[in-house]
Amino acid sequence: MDCDVIIVGGGLVGASFALALRSARLRVALVEAQAPGLHPQDASWDQRIYAISPGSAAFLENLGVWQRLDAARICRVEDMRVFGDDAESELDFSAYETGLRELAFIVENRALQRAAWEALQAEPHVERIVPANCGTLALTAEAAELSLTNGRKLRAQLIVGADGADSWVRAQAQIETLLRPYHQSAVVANFTTAQPHRGTAFQWFRRDGVLALLPLPGERVSMVWSTTEAHAAQLLALAPAALAAEVAAASHHTLGALQVLTPAAVFPLRLQRARQFVAPRFALVGDAAHSVHPLAGQGVNLGFRDARELAQVLAQRGAQNDCGDYHLLRRYERARREDVLATQLTTDTLQRLFNRGPHGWLAGARNFGLRLTNRGARLKSLLVRHAVE
Repeated sequence: MDCDVIIVGGGLVGASFALALRSARLRVALVEAQAPGLHPQDASWDQRIYAISPGSAAFLENLGVWQRLDAARICRVEDMRVFGDDAESELDFSAYETGLRELAFIVENRALQRAAWEALQAEPHVERIVPANCGTLALTAEAAELSLTNGRKLRAQLIVGADGADSWVRAQAQIETLLRPYHQSAVVANFTTAQPHRGTAFQWFRRDGVLALLPLPGERVSMVWSTTEAHAAQLLALAPAALAAEVAAASHHTLGALQVLTPAAVFPLRLQRARQFVAPRFALVGDAAHSVHPLAGQGVNLGFRDARELAQVLAQRGAQNDCGDYHLLRRYERARREDVLATQLTTDTLQRLFNRGPHGWLAGARNFGLRLTNRGARLKSLLVRHAVE
């Protein structure tokens, strides 16, 4: 065998999984088409940000990634306010009331990518094969055999697909997926604000989708507006001043006047889940296994929990020398299935509930649900405790 584990995809989940295999005493080949830039970060703000749960932050710290981040570019979310589409429906979450220091950390994508790859450079158990493109994959009873387009061939006990929602590895293994496009897009941009956010994340369930303003350091916020494809195109076409005015109005001027800090970008949204996460000599993690609506900010955290669980299963394999054994990999799939299904069900139900227009009993029911949940301290605490894992 050339190595024990081949990981295809060096994004956040793939890189963190490679680092987590340190304790499993396995030789790893990490295949990535393009490594993130490792040069010092410029002063601009990344359009793409993540709400990293405290559990994920602890995982990344154990891997030697979190401490490589610039603390001045990270913002703690200490409170969250969620609004319905009427004037009275509101749901508030407080880290302090739940006994936590924070609900999440807002971190830039490129900063996390760079920190993960810097940590990888210090790991002798990981061979980074980059840039590299996959050519063919064969799964046999004895090994996973990957051929790269540059002619190199890799052979391992296990191959792990960490190559995103359009996973090449998943397709080669002929793993069927459940797919439902939302016919929505997430429009993202960063703004400066006239009023301080005080570490509060805001979210509005609107008739045209879900608008979120997430706190960045200083008087800055990152916007994620999940809306119809037509509305997303309209937002993308607006001049900076017009976009800022549109977002300020949609957020009821909660943070005062806004100014565009970074141009808007757009990402398509879909619900997707592989019918199986594992097969003999094969496993999926992150978006290659599942994708969710961003309204709960749980996508990358689900992926980190995948990486953590699969690495733990492999590290605790005991006398089992074959890390690609199907029965061993099934432990990972059983451990992750409930969390993934619960998160997908929650986000998909909320998306459907608040995407049905303003009329009829449904509109009243959903707003009543927000008010009722806000009065239930125990239920709110349970929701927060799950989200921060």
